[in-house]
Amino acid sequence: MQWTDEGIVLGVRRHGEANAIAELLTREHGRHLGMVRGGSGSRQKPVLQAGNTVSAVWRARLDDHLGNYTVEPVRVRTAAVLATPHALFGVTHLAALVRLLPERDPHPAIYAALETILDRIDDVGALAPMAARFELQMLSELGFGLDLENCAATGAADDLVYVSPKSGRAVSRGAGEPWRDRLFRLPAFFAGEEIAASDSDIADGFALTGYFLTRHVLEPRGLALAQERSHFIAAITRHFAEAG
Repeated sequence: MQWTDEGIVLGVRRHGEANAIAELLTREHGRHLGMVRGGSGSRQKPVLQAGNTVSAVWRARLDDHLGNYTVEPVRVRTAAVLATPHALFGVTHLAALVRLLPERDPHPAIYAALETILDRIDDVGALAPMAARFELQMLSELGFGLDLENCAATGAADDLVYVSPKSGRAVSRGAGEPWRDRLFRLPAFFAGEEIAASDSDIADGFALTGYFLTRHVLEPRGLALAQERSHFIAAITRHFAEAG
């Protein structure tokens, strides 16, 4: 068995004295592990840093074996990832999210979205809303997408500013006003990348996605939101506070 694909490094763990097990999110073969011979050595270790994009050749005798990777760098982002806390925590958080996907199950839209985010990893103004939208996209990919197109009460498609925690559907301002303390706020930037996001919008976005990730994805697996996520959000908050 053999295939060639591009992949984003999610993480690496040492295997023996010199080798490593690399976990990649590949474009066509999903989240996939493989052993890299010499992966813990000085030549391969910089290539296998989380957040880098590599060209990978996977070989195994049988399809269900761990197999071996041969990797070459395509896009090295190590310097940008290590430059700031929000970038470093952002990569670990995004990798933790991707690990919720079934192994070896292709998700090309998630791959494309993650690649786009990583290309902006050093820009916190872009990274924060992109990461929140990525969580929203992950919910959809996992089969728990929210219905944010029309009001759950009236069917209207405009002035949608709330989300029901029970149904995961949008609610218009007029319909939701009497129960606004029981509803999540729907940040406008969820509707498109061209919409600016304020600090409070970012907080609202992560509160919304965090609730539904916990309810639909994590709790049924006996899991909770990873610490990487809280560290990432804290780093973003500090950055915006320091920027004034």
